[in-house]
Amino acid sequence: ALAQAALRRRAEPKFGPLARRLYFTADGLEQATRPAVAEHRAARLQAYAARSVVDLGCGIGGDLIASAAAGLVCAGVDLDPVRVAVAQANLTALGLEGAVAVADATEVDTAPFDVAFADPARRSARGRSFDAADWTPPWSFVESLLRRDACVKVAPGIPHDLVPAGVEAEWVSDDGEVKEAALWSGGLATVRRRATVIGPGGLATLTDEDDPGAGVRAVGRFLHEPDGAVIRAGLVTAVAALLDGGLVDEHLAYVTSDRTAPTPFARSYEVLEELPYREKQLRAALRERGVGRLTIKKRGVDVVPEQLRQRLALSGDAEATLVMTRVAGKGTALLVRPVTA
Repeated sequence: ALAQAALRRRAEPKFGPLARRLYFTADGLEQATRPAVAEHRAARLQAYAARSVVDLGCGIGGDLIASAAAGLVCAGVDLDPVRVAVAQANLTALGLEGAVAVADATEVDTAPFDVAFADPARRSARGRSFDAADWTPPWSFVESLLRRDACVKVAPGIPHDLVPAGVEAEWVSDDGEVKEAALWSGGLATVRRRATVIGPGGLATLTDEDDPGAGVRAVGRFLHEPDGAVIRAGLVTAVAALLDGGLVDEHLAYVTSDRTAPTPFARSYEVLEELPYREKQLRAALRERGVGRLTIKKRGVDVVPEQLRQRLALSGDAEATLVMTRVAGKGTALLVRPVTA
């Protein structure tokens, strides 16, 4: 009981008020899908008109809960009997229908179900693994699953060239943090690459079909930092096109434009001025402006923000944001101000 009470407190940032009604294991909580992400996945299944789904590696039931709540007929399997018991308890606690059993996902007949969903464990005896060959079930099983209508949850760092032909890769961020990638196959795949952003204002999605491309241009009045899901999906130029802008450098995920507009796909900053990039001159420029509290953002340059902030030894009353990056291949320091809606 004490362990569950502690786990429920730990689960609140991920599950919110729902955490007080659910049961957890320590590793199951860590690996469970965030409710907003699981609900988005279930909504996609609804849009596809799926009636049933089998969850191959259901863990403590995060995705099962979302699918059952969406009205799908759900079944889940897992090799761990404790997780199976916890998943069943969670369905019961929420008054949801669903069957859960101890089974090897690779031996389950998925044919009776409209969609198969899998969340391979990305750990080996050495700990967390980024090698698909170490997953359980292994990548070979995932590839076979993706020959039918299926969805597989994978790490957001999955290489683009690992995604099979005809499969949609969707990167999902929740509240500004990239949480996962999902591979959609068969009739569930609609594009090649997609970035989905979930935030306080709801959900927004961007795909490779929205990307006409964009070139490099001089820094304009605004600088935009694309959401991590957009960057992972390789859709930075799609954001540039949305904002009538371009890239500050062909290899970096910063967009610049002369105008700005509210967008869920990037954080926007007004460029106030360019400061000297060399440290000594930069320190003098910041002190001249009375800056004492400095947020340092960097991309594409060999700078450690915490160490640079210490060396600058600022003591003024003003607060500022500094972007250290490359512009057309050259190290550049930009004094910026966040754009608020």
